[in-house]
Amino acid sequence: MTSVSLPVERHLLRAKDQMDARYADPLDVAAHARAAGLSPAHFSRLFKQAFGESPHGYLLTRRLERAAALLRNTDRSVAEICMMVGLSSVGSFTTSFKRMFGATPTDYRAAYPAIADRVPLPGCVVRVHGRPQRRTFREDGDGTGTLASVPTDPPGSDDL
Repeated sequence: MTSVSLPVERHLLRAKDQMDARYADPLDVAAHARAAGLSPAHFSRLFKQAFGESPHGYLLTRRLERAAALLRNTDRSVAEICMMVGLSSVGSFTTSFKRMFGATPTDYRAAYPAIADRVPLPGCVVRVHGRPQRRTFREDGDGTGTLASVPTDPPGSDDL
């Protein structure tokens, strides 16, 4: 049985797909080169020729793009987002992010409306969830006329 050799471009696409899918994993050039079936130096040269940037640059771009989406669409901390996208230094993350987007991660997030302001909820849903759950008010029997809340029902009792 003879092995069929795939064109180098196909191997490069496999490595690029790996970067796109596993950007948060601790991948390096050697791992990508293994995915492409090439030596690290040859892989880096061919990748740059094919895609116009180094493998490291491409992976960093994917990570920063994902970080930007997380900054826009979540309320997670900058440090948490940094770790989620596979970077380990908040300082380096901030520097790279500012170089790519022209603003620090915090300033970038501030330029977008808060996620809570963008979630369209009908008024009835907001009112229902804003109400106290299973609470009633009564006058205390001590004659002071103050209002006190009655303890809520135990969990699992649904006798509305």
